Amino acid sequence: MKVFAISDLHLSAEQGKTMDMFGTHWVGHFDKIKQDWHEKVSQDDIVLICGDISWGMKLSEARGDLSDICSLPGNKIMIKGNHDFWHSSLSKTRAVLFNNTYFIQNDAVTIGNFAFAGSRGWKQRTDSDFGAEDEKIYRHETARLAMSIGRLEQKKRLIGMMHYPPFSAGRGETEFTKAFCEAGAEAVVYGHVHGKALHSPDYGDFSIGSTVFIETSCDYLGFRLRLIAED
Repeated sequence: MKVFAISDLHLSAEQGKTMDMFGTHWVGHFDKIKQDWHEKVSQDDIVLICGDISWGMKLSEARGDLSDICSLPGNKIMIKGNHDFWHSSLSKTRAVLFNNTYFIQNDAVTIGNFAFAGSRGWKQRTDSDFGAEDEKIYRHETARLAMSIGRLEQKKRLIGMMHYPPFSAGRGETEFTKAFCEAGAEAVVYGHVHGKALHSPDYGDFSIGSTVFIETSCDYLGFRLRLIAED
């Protein structure tokens, strides 16, 4: 069993919004991802998708994108990104998922010897534009992560998921990184960052203690799945 990850698919079957404005490398980006997915993933494998899944504003507008993901091989585990406005009800989202596809929110998923927990996250308190409203959202997201970790089964290999980078500038520790490290996560995957920002020394693989933090935005990965772990 292998665990792969990718983030920020930004699909738009209904909206017709392309990502080409961000560079020619985005042309046909989902076709590139699907080709790589079919080459790598068996039905027993797991693919983590760390948010910004669809440009749809409503679930009905995202349903085609979700169906495309569900139809791919393997177990698919998703979390919400900052652009996933279509996700407003966990029960409604889960009702349209099929073919071993899961959505984490305040809970965890266990498959084989692996367990998966996470939350969307938010910007960090050290950010220059962090305000009172951001503090409310930050506390909400740390509480969501605590609930997710609290639902974990013992003696499983924990892989954490977030949409926003869980660390602060300079790879500093935060409540998010501390929660994952204290829970014994062997890896935490995240996305959100694109373009020139990906050249910052903050991103790329790095470790805090025994937990490695891995950037999985699809343009960072060259529109290919990243192998995170195997059993």
